[in-house]
Amino acid sequence: MGAVRDYFAAIGRSITTLGDGLAVTFSYLLRKPTTIQYPDRSGKPVVSMLPERSRGILENDIERCTGCGMCAKQCPIDVIKVVVEKDEETKKRILMSFDIDIGKCMFCGLCVEACPVGSLRHSNEFEGAMYDIDRLIFHFVDEPRPVAKPPKKGEEVKSAPLGSIARYFLYEADGQPPKPKPRPKPGSESGGTT
Repeated sequence: MGAVRDYFAAIGRSITTLGDGLAVTFSYLLRKPTTIQYPDRSGKPVVSMLPERSRGILENDIERCTGCGMCAKQCPIDVIKVVVEKDEETKKRILMSFDIDIGKCMFCGLCVEACPVGSLRHSNEFEGAMYDIDRLIFHFVDEPRPVAKPPKKGEEVKSAPLGSIARYFLYEADGQPPKPKPRPKPGSESGGTT
């Protein structure tokens, strides 16, 4: 007799859970859709609708980079390559190259957290589709340059607007005519990575 009671109890539980699932499903039939037809029917650019702390394509404001290499050390999959050499004549450190392979980046943010001066940050750009994946290696140093000096305590350092550096490299990699490289302008937002 107990086996029959257990059998019908199991059937009763199945019907209740099926009813719960159908109630949730039917409730979505009455709601407005939250998915938009990207990119055709969005009212404003998707980049402007992203949350403030979204992790887009990495960009490095090379004007602020001290060449410490902390970002490359923290990267778990070796996406960042930094080469710094010492000039024998002037005894100054020279940044030879700073490359980020966006095609391999998993956007974990460990490198951004490790950057002591805030030159490395996630932009709000996220569309990096290319026909040739080698074009997703962004070379931030065109020619060897002295490393930037770290800012003094309490000093506010100007940086290029968020996304402008990544946008330049995406246009360049896509084969479109490159826009001029952004430079910090007086009065532009200061760059802290938060």
